[in-house]
Amino acid sequence: MQPTLLVMAAGMGSRYGGLKQIDPVGPNGETIIDYSVYDALRAGFARLVFIIRRDIEAPFRESVGRRFEKRIAVDYAFQELANLPQGFTVPEGRIKPWGTTHAILQAEDLINEPFGVINADDFYGRESFQVMGGFLRMGTADYSMVGYTLRNTLSEHGAVTRGVCECDSDDYLRTIVELLKIERQGSSVLADGRPLTGDEPVSMNFWGFTPRVFAQLRERFDEFMQRHGQEMKSECFIPSTVNDLVKTGVARVKVLRTPSSWFGVTYQQDKPRVTAGIRGLIARSEYPEKLWE
Repeated sequence: MQPTLLVMAAGMGSRYGGLKQIDPVGPNGETIIDYSVYDALRAGFARLVFIIRRDIEAPFRESVGRRFEKRIAVDYAFQELANLPQGFTVPEGRIKPWGTTHAILQAEDLINEPFGVINADDFYGRESFQVMGGFLRMGTADYSMVGYTLRNTLSEHGAVTRGVCECDSDDYLRTIVELLKIERQGSSVLADGRPLTGDEPVSMNFWGFTPRVFAQLRERFDEFMQRHGQEMKSECFIPSTVNDLVKTGVARVKVLRTPSSWFGVTYQQDKPRVTAGIRGLIARSEYPEKLWE
């Protein structure tokens, strides 16, 4: 069965200062999503599902979605604060989204096949899509994730959040911990002041799932809402949710190693590095100058 690619594009871009999902980074106006979709097509993904917000639907469809509709099947799911399990309500004054576990759940009614999950604002690289596409087509019941080296995923312009992983000898995930405020200080890497080696494998939210994950995510998100549903800023992150599935023996997650380059856009100052990185890949003939010719 050909897999679907689920693209999480509902972020508010508060640190970036705008809709980074539709900000061009390629030489002919391509967005990071363009490169992800290009790689996904080459890796055998047959369908796209975008998770967006209602308030950005029109510009997103015009700037991004319509570019792909003649090349691949495209659907949309909407992440809204009020899309909550029965019995829960949004606390007055909350504007922050509920997190990536909640985002993925919005696509439950649209997906019945193995699927990959990515962030809209991360450049994952061709090999990552190839190894993920190949794994999903195997039809295994195991889940998967693409791992990157921590020091290669940091921003020069501020702290980031990363899911730091520990794996067994067969590259199956043992544990993943979402660490906040990770940043370079000189030659050191710190997470909220705690030193790290910088060589730790990390999740950049490139996951592979089967449809049975939705029931598991619903259960965990209900538990999250019971504990944190009246808070103003708590989020249910997918790395923490997957970590719970692994530690309770509900799921196994294969960590897929890849040499792909990774570029992320967290801050506006990150954009020149991403643009330069893509130009370097074009110079090495990994991508054409005009992506969609």
